[in-house]
Amino acid sequence: MSTASQKMTTSSSVLEFKSSTFFSPILILYSNDLAAIEQSLQDKINRAPDFFRNSPLIIDLRELNKSGLDISVIEVTGMLRKIGMFPIGVRGGNEQQNKQAHKLSIPVDAGRENDSVIAASITASRKESGARALEQRFAEQSESSNPSSPSAGHVEPVSTLAEPIRSMLITQPVRSGQRIYARGDLIVMSQVSAGAEIMAEGNIHVYNTLRGRALAGVQGNTAARIFCMDLQAELISISGDYKTSEHLTEQTQKKPVQVYLQDHALIIKEIA
Repeated sequence: MSTASQKMTTSSSVLEFKSSTFFSPILILYSNDLAAIEQSLQDKINRAPDFFRNSPLIIDLRELNKSGLDISVIEVTGMLRKIGMFPIGVRGGNEQQNKQAHKLSIPVDAGRENDSVIAASITASRKESGARALEQRFAEQSESSNPSSPSAGHVEPVSTLAEPIRSMLITQPVRSGQRIYARGDLIVMSQVSAGAEIMAEGNIHVYNTLRGRALAGVQGNTAARIFCMDLQAELISISGDYKTSEHLTEQTQKKPVQVYLQDHALIIKEIA
């Protein structure tokens, strides 16, 4: 084999790029009091240490800058790293803050929404925007199905529309360390072990014991629900709002329950 061929073979097997979806919490700051921020974060970490330990996150500075409150990205990043969290991006920063982020080799997004990041803020979720987006989608679907709608004539042919998102069915146990993501509903016929994580853009159905972490409506679907036969989860979340194991009572165990969002709060209700 020639030297050129050897180099080509070696080069082609060294690496490759693949498209993927990366999930990270978004830290939305409403105060520039570093001590208060650190205390609040530490409280959340203490309630769900496995969820936040070594967690990457996006720092969102838009609300601070809207209120005219200045904060140093360098100081925030240092504080976050001290408590075991790792900033991987900054958005909504001003010119000075973006320069500080660049000095730390942290990517900057000037405020554009990143579709590959779950808007599951650990300080405030984007509930209202998610609801508006959902309502808009339903309105568009309703409008396209109504022949009397003024814009109905502009609806594209069915053949050009995207394929419907299908549910994902898992028949085997979801073991500790496994992560599963479904673009539609996720149906699990076996148990979800502690340390596992299941996520879905739609509903989650677990026809067994649910331990580990379950996140439904991860792209802002506030109408999503979680159904399971026995709720013993480390964390449950719908559209960014979450509860940890300490908020779950023994009354939910060994019983079929559903979890849904109502007035910005997670409701756990037994299924009769």
